Amino acid sequence: MLDDPIAKGLAAGWQHYSPESLPERWPEFDVVIIGSGAGGGISAKILSEAGLSVLIIESGLLRSSRDFNLQEAQAYPDLYQEAASRKTKDKGIGILQGHCVGGSTTVNWTTSIRTPNATLQHWQDEHGLSALSEQHLQPYFEEAEQLLNISPWQVPPNANNRALQQGCEQLGWSHQVISRNVKGCWDLGYCGMGCPTNAKQSMLTTCIPQALEHNAWLLSGYQVWTLEHKQGRVTGLSLKPTLASASNNPPSFSLSAKHVVLAAGSINGPALMLRSKLPDPHQFIGKRTFLHPVLISGALMPFKVEGHKGAPQSVYSDQHLWPRQGLGYKLEVPPLHPILVATKLCGFGELHQQLMQQFNQLQVCLALLSDGFDAHSQGGQVELRDDGSALLDYPFNDYFWDGARRALLSMAELQFAAGAEAVYPLHEQAGLCFSWPEAKALIETLPMKALQTKVVSAHVMGGCPMGGDIQRSLVDDLGRYRHLENLSVIDGSILPTSLGANPQLTIYALALRASKALAQQLS
Repeated sequence: MLDDPIAKGLAAGWQHYSPESLPERWPEFDVVIIGSGAGGGISAKILSEAGLSVLIIESGLLRSSRDFNLQEAQAYPDLYQEAASRKTKDKGIGILQGHCVGGSTTVNWTTSIRTPNATLQHWQDEHGLSALSEQHLQPYFEEAEQLLNISPWQVPPNANNRALQQGCEQLGWSHQVISRNVKGCWDLGYCGMGCPTNAKQSMLTTCIPQALEHNAWLLSGYQVWTLEHKQGRVTGLSLKPTLASASNNPPSFSLSAKHVVLAAGSINGPALMLRSKLPDPHQFIGKRTFLHPVLISGALMPFKVEGHKGAPQSVYSDQHLWPRQGLGYKLEVPPLHPILVATKLCGFGELHQQLMQQFNQLQVCLALLSDGFDAHSQGGQVELRDDGSALLDYPFNDYFWDGARRALLSMAELQFAAGAEAVYPLHEQAGLCFSWPEAKALIETLPMKALQTKVVSAHVMGGCPMGGDIQRSLVDDLGRYRHLENLSVIDGSILPTSLGANPQLTIYALALRASKALAQQLS
């Protein structure tokens, strides 16, 4: 059995606490970091290595390679927000987000893509972020890539990704090899359930252990419920145990810190701000929260695809990412596992059974729509339920549905070009189509509506937007909250638009830049 470095570190004396084991007293920390994903993990490493006393608070549980048994039924409730059933207010979009130490970096599919230059240029032109040029960010991208072993995947793609590649080649569409943050990868294909071999260079296996080695503390299973603030400063944090990990009636309590880094993500972070009634003179908290809304197309191939085997994502296409008009979209594929597929397929009864019986011949394409780049695309808004928990309202408009229909058309055309015998656009009123003309005619007439058209997302961005103008942003380009002097936001919530790329590498680079500046300031 492989060694578990987390278990070894805990045995060697790492300072980890949970609702079952709390310290007798809490010191005042130099920095409390709320969240342990891409932003929180990088910040913990940089700040603890600078000699600052750091506490990382994660509302999810601490799980490690000894717990990752490749079983969906255990992984989803253990490692995901709301047991992988988080949805938008109208239930129109299913959202996959990590909820564990390491956050979504523990369960993502390792895709690592730099921020597109067109996105950075838009931020400079429209959001006053002149410091975030490609040239300025390059050293931070390079540092993140070196730190997390990010490089183009050299292994031939599995059949699911190969179909995307072959379809692009047949149609003359551009496509690229994906870079992945892995080291000694076994090519198992179960990245979304936690890496059992510790090959994935997530925050769980890199930056958080490095922070703990530099005397950082980690508290898991507790949620920061409110930030107390007075006279322009955060003065304390109130915590309560996460229900999923509560036992023996663990206490709620408060603690203090000289500086707070909020890295709880683009839904939970703004919700914490709203509960805390943080100063927000221009009413930006939770606004302009962006997803990459994802459309899905299934195809039955005349050969075994076995999309559960091999690197989940290794090929992508940006052929349709920057159209002259309307929403653009990136084409990728997902890993295919039985529960994931069964819960995302539309329909029921005979058709659903037929598709599941041909599970190993099923190929699936994803189209990630890029929201936030014009006035027709304003994203969603984080709200609070009556119990204070987070909820994302993400309304659709005709502009979105136009992009969604074009995305379904592109994927069907690509799948037939790759040799599909039948294509199934994931829509409640669709069925199997046995030729490209048939699929085209069907998709052009489908009623594009929420809950009829299957829409999902694993990328949540914005809700605490950065910008150069205090009238139009909550934080500056280093994540410094404009209305509280000792609060920084270092995670995907500061992004002013969606990215047009999987977000983890962007967050790593921005977090390196922001946490280094913060370490210098606090030291």
